[in-house]
Amino acid sequence: MSNALSLKPRIFSPKAQICIVASKFNETFTDALVENAVEELKSLAPHSRIKVIRVPGAFEIPGVASTIIERDRPSCLIALGLIIRGSTAHADHIGRSVTDALQTLSIQKHLPIIHEVLLVEDDKQAYARCIGSQLNRGREAARTATAMMDLYLELERSMPNQSSPTSKRHA
Repeated sequence: MSNALSLKPRIFSPKAQICIVASKFNETFTDALVENAVEELKSLAPHSRIKVIRVPGAFEIPGVASTIIERDRPSCLIALGLIIRGSTAHADHIGRSVTDALQTLSIQKHLPIIHEVLLVEDDKQAYARCIGSQLNRGREAARTATAMMDLYLELERSMPNQSSPTSKRHA
């Protein structure tokens, strides 16, 4: 199976900023997501600035993401977190809330937001997606981020007469 996301390094302007907003909860796993995402970003977008902001839990990610977008206008935002299901519906409610908020924010702000706030059943699934090499979602988030930054740049180039809210972030 081929990976649809290119692994080639990209040359973005040094003004391009990629912001990672990551939860601290389930720290072993979320630290690994952040480390893998940053490592992959340094490889794929070596001239971009990477900013990492940590929040207490997954629920806090959208609010902080919104503030960062308003204040810093990054080129792309990556949301990283891990929610492990328990015996109640709480994890599902948090997962849905975060997903809906991030999607709404992306649409309203015309900004690529990469959603890797994972909802897993147990530590085994968390390990496979955060620490393991086969399904590593931190690396996938970085690949998706650079692919989306490329796409947004291409969209801006194809509509040169349009005033775009993203044009200042990549130039």
